[in-house]
Order: sequence, then structure tokens, then C-alpha cells
Amino acid sequence: MELLAHWGEALLENWSIWLVSAVLVVAAIIDGLQLKVPNRLTYPLIVSGWIYSLMFFGIDGLGWSLLGTVIGLALLLPAYAIGGMGAGDVKLLAGVGAWIYASHTFSAFVVSAVIGALMAVVMVLWSGNWRRHLRQFFAIANEIAVIRDPEQLAAIAAERKSSMLLLPYGIPIAAGTILYFAWNGMLI
Repeated sequence: MELLAHWGEALLENWSIWLVSAVLVVAAIIDGLQLKVPNRLTYPLIVSGWIYSLMFFGIDGLGWSLLGTVIGLALLLPAYAIGGMGAGDVKLLAGVGAWIYASHTFSAFVVSAVIGALMAVVMVLWSGNWRRHLRQFFAIANEIAVIRDPEQLAAIAAERKSSMLLLPYGIPIAAGTILYFAWNGMLI
């Protein structure tokens, strides 16, 4: 009974982290099924983070929330600009930033990137076409190094999209962020 009371207290004390975690799980499920994180999930996450921060921490909190939103956008926007990621994934991390601010957002992003890389490797190995995907990887890396024009890179990525394994990046964002929360004791 004492354990249940402890969990209840943790849930009340850290309700904002649990709320973000729940939204991330929903986003990961939708992204896994549809390869899309919908705006009806991302925009309310962002705006509610701003409102929460303003209500609980005043104008300073709103500033922290806005900075976290910008950091979340900035971390994934380059990948989106060259066609390597969907806009929903970018907005999802911006929503995380709106709630947990800049330093936590950056750290959660790093964990998410590691999980995303591991997921990509597993997906490629599982597909059995690792040589083809390795060639694609080096071709993409070369294009990024040589072309450097985001619009041209995005057009090339759009042409190549049908022949690629697509990683629903909402899953690594959710897993990495929640793992970061757990590792840092933010859930309990």
C-alpha cells in the first residue's frame, strides 16, 4: 500500500512529465502506424507548454518555454530541411521543449538520436538489404557534403523516398525522452 501511495505522490508531483510522456507514447504509436505525427497532437503540446509555463512560473517560465521550443525546432529542422525527417517529428520535439525547456530538451534529443541510430541499424539489418542501404547512406552523406543546398537535397530525398526504409522518428523521440526522464528521476 505504501508503494502505491508513493507512486500516487510521484504522479501528482511530476504530473507535467507524465503528461508529456503520455503524449509521446500516443505520438509514437501514431507515427509507427501512419508514418506521421499529426498537428492535432503537436500544436496543443506546444501551446499548452507555453500556458503551463506562464501560469506556474510567470513570464520567466514563458521565456524558458519559448527557448525550449526554439531549441527543439532547431535540433531537427536541418534534417527536415533536406528531406530527412517529417515536420511532425520536428514539432513533436518543439512540444517537448515547450514543457521541459532547453537543457533537458537537448539532452533528451541526444538520447533520442542514439536510439534512432540503433533503430535504423536494426531496421536495415532486419530488411536483409544492408548493402543497398549502406550504399544509400554513403550517397546521401556525399550529397549533403557536395550539394549543400537544402532545397535541392529535399528534392533528391523526395525522389528517393519510395525506395528507402523510413524510420518513424516519433518512436525514438518518445523512447529517448522517456528514458531521459527515467534516468534523471523525473518520473518518480
